[in-house]
Amino acid sequence: MAIVGGGIAGLAAAYELRLRGLTVCLLEAADRPGGVINTERFDGWVVDTGPDSLLVQKPAGVALCRELGLEDRLVTTTPPRTAYVLRGGVLRPLSEGSFLGFPISFGALARSPLFSWRGKLRMACEIAVPRSSSDGDESIASFVRRRFGTEALNYLAEPLLAGIHAGDAERLSMRSLFPRLLEAEQRSGSVLRSVRAQPRAPSHTASTGAFVSLAGGIRELVDTLAAAIPAGTIRLSERVTELRRAGGFTIESSRGTVRARAVVLSVPAYVAAGLLLGIDTALAALCDAIPYASTATVAFGYRRSQIRHPLNGTGFVVPRTERSPLLAATWVTSKWPGRAPDGCALLRGFLGGGRDPNRLDRPDDELVTLARQALSDTLGIQGEPVFSRLYRYTRQSPQYEVGHLQRVATIEQRLSQVPGLFLAGSGFRAIGIPDCIADGREMAARAAAFIASHTSQPHQATRGRS
Repeated sequence: MAIVGGGIAGLAAAYELRLRGLTVCLLEAADRPGGVINTERFDGWVVDTGPDSLLVQKPAGVALCRELGLEDRLVTTTPPRTAYVLRGGVLRPLSEGSFLGFPISFGALARSPLFSWRGKLRMACEIAVPRSSSDGDESIASFVRRRFGTEALNYLAEPLLAGIHAGDAERLSMRSLFPRLLEAEQRSGSVLRSVRAQPRAPSHTASTGAFVSLAGGIRELVDTLAAAIPAGTIRLSERVTELRRAGGFTIESSRGTVRARAVVLSVPAYVAAGLLLGIDTALAALCDAIPYASTATVAFGYRRSQIRHPLNGTGFVVPRTERSPLLAATWVTSKWPGRAPDGCALLRGFLGGGRDPNRLDRPDDELVTLARQALSDTLGIQGEPVFSRLYRYTRQSPQYEVGHLQRVATIEQRLSQVPGLFLAGSGFRAIGIPDCIADGREMAARAAAFIASHTSQPHQATRGRS
């Protein structure tokens, strides 16, 4: 049994297969496992360079932490958990009583400093907007504009999507990213009416927040998961160059040949496309058609006394109309405990994405300067940072554009014609770390079932030298 790709989905797949008693060979091109998940620790700073949290509502992440004995290491976000939107150069808080940023009650909507009275009136009229007569996919921009109005799109949906998914609301798919909102519209004729009718979130979510992380940074999960997989399973700095079907699968890598009865590809869709060319060119083309965005994260450390803003929340997102180089920023030391030395503040800014792809053509030092100036202007920062570090993620954010689910369904149909081959990870059906964990484990379960149905003896991936 072989796995190509050692991100969180690939690691979860390897872990699940070992639990099921199968011998696994995991090949990873980089010199460390974890993919975009990484944490740097230095001089009392704890910097998550990419994703920094697990969504509690999706249980696979927290469940795996508990399996690995990490429950006592889980930390919750620090109150207040207010998020802000930059409008007119001013940070304006999102309503406390909100759903995906949309104020649920008329009172919360009326009190919101984010929207004009014209915008508030249009949003309040959502309950009177007819449900769509189409059951097809729709862009998020189209849905929000149709139901809530242009102001809600420009100052809420668009910046949130740019900050969270690094995407363009005009292209991203409602059915892929927010299917429950489409269902709410069809069920109740109104999203707000449907949300108001639902039971409130469990008290534990209200008291601890929607996200958790780990005390030493999110990489603790990767390190502990990798350590739970038997030594010798994970082969680092080994790039796969070719995949062939021949009485099973033959994998050519930078270090030799691996033969396996079944293979899980847990790599970006465009990387999978290159490996699938020798197996099914149509399948390869479908995978290659899934678009990806590139982003950069810039981390800054400051003395707390340098920052005038109280940093009373988790951070802010930036609408396109602000013409800022930033997509969003996180006030890390206000969000998580133990991320900086005493008396210091850790900030992260995000650039690029589907909204501003050309920004990343600039050199590193220019991106750092742009991010620092934007943060300084917004937060009233004086002086130079204690440190600054930039992390680039080239083609690492899959874009679930309109029609994505149909494309994935077609991919799965063609994949069914290649017994023993499985695709996992964020490029297809997994949004965020918990989904990737669940997807990796599910594909591992399917691979184990395939092997069990095709042999009476456990099958081991074998290595040969080319």
